[in-house]
Amino acid sequence: MSAPIDPTSTTAWAELDALRSALQPDLRGWFADDPQRVDRFTKQLVDLHVDLSKNLVDDEILAALVRLAEQTGVAERYARMLAGDHINTTEDRAVLHTALRRPVGISPELVVDGQHIDTDVHGVLDALSAFADKVRSGDWRGVSGKRVTHVVNIGIGGSDLGPVMIFEALKPYADAGIEARFVSNIDPTDIAQKTADLDPETTLFIVASKTFTTLETLTNARLARDWLWAGLIAAGAIEDADAAKTDAVAHHFVAVSTALDKVAAFGIDPANAFGFWDWVGGRYSVDSAIGLSLAIALGPDVFDELLAGFHAVDEHVRTTPLAENVPVLMGLFNVWYNNFLGAQSHAVLPYAQQLHRFPAYLQQLTMESNGKSVRWDGTPVTTDTGEVFWGEPGTNGQHAFYQLIHQGTRLIPADFIAFANPAYPLSDDGRDVHGLFLANFLAQTKALAFGKTAEEVEAEGTTGALVAARTFSGNRPTTSIFAPALTPSVLGQLIALYEHITFTQGTIWGINSFDQWGVELGKQLALRIAPAIEGDADAVATQDASTRALLEYYAQHRTR
Repeated sequence: MSAPIDPTSTTAWAELDALRSALQPDLRGWFADDPQRVDRFTKQLVDLHVDLSKNLVDDEILAALVRLAEQTGVAERYARMLAGDHINTTEDRAVLHTALRRPVGISPELVVDGQHIDTDVHGVLDALSAFADKVRSGDWRGVSGKRVTHVVNIGIGGSDLGPVMIFEALKPYADAGIEARFVSNIDPTDIAQKTADLDPETTLFIVASKTFTTLETLTNARLARDWLWAGLIAAGAIEDADAAKTDAVAHHFVAVSTALDKVAAFGIDPANAFGFWDWVGGRYSVDSAIGLSLAIALGPDVFDELLAGFHAVDEHVRTTPLAENVPVLMGLFNVWYNNFLGAQSHAVLPYAQQLHRFPAYLQQLTMESNGKSVRWDGTPVTTDTGEVFWGEPGTNGQHAFYQLIHQGTRLIPADFIAFANPAYPLSDDGRDVHGLFLANFLAQTKALAFGKTAEEVEAEGTTGALVAARTFSGNRPTTSIFAPALTPSVLGQLIALYEHITFTQGTIWGINSFDQWGVELGKQLALRIAPAIEGDADAVATQDASTRALLEYYAQHRTR
């Protein structure tokens, strides 16, 4: 792998720095003086209508940003990723999440490191679909012969955030009478509450851990197994005997893992383990077997539509020139705000309650990927990297943090996402509630862009100190993403959009967006501290003064 190109050494970077120095943002003036601005800055990404016109970018800045992408090799690195080159340098791996959604029969066949990728991927997808159909039809039953009514996915990070986000987003498509629940936190409250009202005779657990060693996941899996045994015995469904318990696990647990020996040791039949590969990072894995809970609750056809949406965006990125390439442009805008205009965070504001977990999903995707201070060759970065991604659905956020976005001292670019057709069309006294909802979506981006001048405030009769308080500066950048409806395909398109935004930024910064060493140290230290929590004096003695004091507080106050 060649050394990354230092973006600050490019002529495009120097151009952008000069443009930043001369920039006087004036969205009101830009819109008034340029009737074609909206047309030029509005792009179509499959089913997504993307309005970029309210960003703090003009044609000259846009052209310089595209040159930056050219000079840092964004298109070339994307082609290398698709081809299976080992662009994940620290782990010496290919990066092939895009291969998870390649359709059957696509040509040419993808072969990487001797592996027939398409054959292997579709073999797993076929097995996943067949199993999902068995559960949905009732062919798969619990140990007492009852149908599955609840599937509980046990995972963490990428094995949880994607499935729970998609299930919440596509819940209207759940048509088989099967509810999905998700357990991730090692806090025992999580699994206790998620299983409190479930019937063990009708519950199926999915243990999602590639290596079957993840501390949180395996702890929760063992707790779930104990819960299952206790419930089945109490109900008289099985006897309190090892053979009966083993049979119960085989009927009520499956795995998403490649560690078949560990799966079998837990009691799960390896035939009911669905694998994926080391070239799939956790935060990019929801369209792999990690999506088993979705295929069961929503159906294999819905899952296939989701994959098709992903692939359509992959193809857009592969075939579209940089100047018209929507994910690339949005990634470039993020670089502009981060590295030139000093923005440190980015809000994602879906005007769709179904997407209430989408910002949390993006937090892992973007910050685990691009929260790096070294480049892919191990040298220090030459720029700031990453942003804090955050958000909540509208209109809830309007009554919480929009004040800061509108009138605070920090620049916070924001993406607004909305859909023309609601999942639940309701009216209030003859008035379309979804229309009222979308009026807020449109009003917020308008207010952020154009603000309200002191003269306009005074014209409404406000005087004195209140004038300044009611004045809005405007020039707060937003991108509006509209789609006809939140379908499985559209959701796949949205997820892939942000995957490729993240890729674009990582390439420009010269970082490896596909490892996550930053999560390892705390996990290692937790294993060393655990004996101290349990009272091991020697383990306590090895801790720093602050940790020892906190351990002492815990020991004094733990009562149950």
